[in-house]
Amino acid sequence: MTLTLAHVTGGYGSLQVIKDLNFTVADGTVVGLIGLNGAGKSTTIKHIIGLLTPQKGTITIDGHTLAEDPDGYRQAIAYVPETPVLYSELTLREHLELTMMAYGLDQDQAWARATSMLKKFRLDNKLDWFPAKFSKGMKQKVMIVAAFMTDAKLYIIDEPFTGLDPLAVHDLLDLVQAKKAAGASVLMSTHILATAQQVADDFVLLKSGTVRATGDLAALRQDFQLEATASLDAIYMAMTEEQ
Repeated sequence: MTLTLAHVTGGYGSLQVIKDLNFTVADGTVVGLIGLNGAGKSTTIKHIIGLLTPQKGTITIDGHTLAEDPDGYRQAIAYVPETPVLYSELTLREHLELTMMAYGLDQDQAWARATSMLKKFRLDNKLDWFPAKFSKGMKQKVMIVAAFMTDAKLYIIDEPFTGLDPLAVHDLLDLVQAKKAAGASVLMSTHILATAQQVADDFVLLKSGTVRATGDLAALRQDFQLEATASLDAIYMAMTEEQ
């Protein structure tokens, strides 16, 4: 499932936050979306998932836009937001059932996938809990289970490690690798550069709402004229130091 942004400009009202973005997330790849606070990462994601409409340019999933096929476009995407969004009146079980209905999932298959992840994240004995009883990290785990139990072909993850303990981070990265191995695409925004370097195949570096560079580590090192062993952290610092 290939995501393509072509000359995308957008923002909030008349305020342009992202300008002429061009990049692709191909099948079976993990792409790290990297940039300073305010560089446009979350705004880019909001345009991709349809919360914002581009002022210019197109966003397509396998050649189809949200306007052409709203249901198909949305069902192709699973999204883990930076801040968990849960309904206070629904239990964990009911949140998962709602996700199954929204994506038209086979209940038996979906519950089998969900149960495995619930055990992994130590939530399997909390199906009848309401969100008020969950910590921030537990709420984030609920969002991860709801997203990764789907058959989506594109997973968009916005700062997913906030509030997660090291074991949960490891478990999430295992899920990302499993989806990648199954042919899905993953776009992950994060400030944890060492983890991004470990898991991502390619990177999109945003600076002041524009794409400063794209490619794998080798391409980025060449772009910024850094040594062959330079880390993603060094590349990031080089970008921030540019005038």
